Amino acid sequence: MKEAALEEMGLLPVWKRRVFEEKKLEEAVSGLMGWDEIRTAIESCTACPLSKGRNKVVVGVGNRQADWLFIGEAPGAEEDIKGEPFVGQAGKLLDNMLSSIGLSRQSNVYIANTVKCRPPGNRNPEPSEMAACRPYLVRQIELIEPKLIVVMGRVAAQSVLDSEASISALRGKVHAFGKIPAIVTYHPAYLLRNPSDKAKAWEDLRFALKTMEPLR
Repeated sequence: MKEAALEEMGLLPVWKRRVFEEKKLEEAVSGLMGWDEIRTAIESCTACPLSKGRNKVVVGVGNRQADWLFIGEAPGAEEDIKGEPFVGQAGKLLDNMLSSIGLSRQSNVYIANTVKCRPPGNRNPEPSEMAACRPYLVRQIELIEPKLIVVMGRVAAQSVLDSEASISALRGKVHAFGKIPAIVTYHPAYLLRNPSDKAKAWEDLRFALKTMEPLR
């Protein structure tokens, strides 16, 4: 009650105000919002500085009842314009990766990011920005109820799995987001810069298929 009163008067310290706002956001989102409410809330969200520079929010794309959920780190320039994740060259590579194991964003996959607004200059999202956006991602996962989560890239993996381990240490193992199994692979944008690691990504996809088999 005291914090609420201080917030109303604008007297809450900046750092404490941020924590207070994130807590209110988490309480508002968790267990209450459907898909339409999530989009509306994200479009009006100002919980972190990324909201100031966005053109469009990037909520996600795909089958909202998919068994597979792929999570990247953040929208890029093209995603910011179109409002859809993975639409550039990295998106084309991701689509090819999905196709190689019989998946498609049009049918049996949902794709999301840890943050819904583009970081300036396509930099990595800050931990505080991912924390501010986390209630939206958590609610999306609750609604989708995927059988397996595939996290793409070090930044997303460390955020989603709450880990400081390197991507090499996280690959090849079954982790968990709550009760949902999760595995880690490289981000498609990284693979475009480091094509020699595509073979390792293929190993991860085969591992994902093996992990999914008993979950079907």
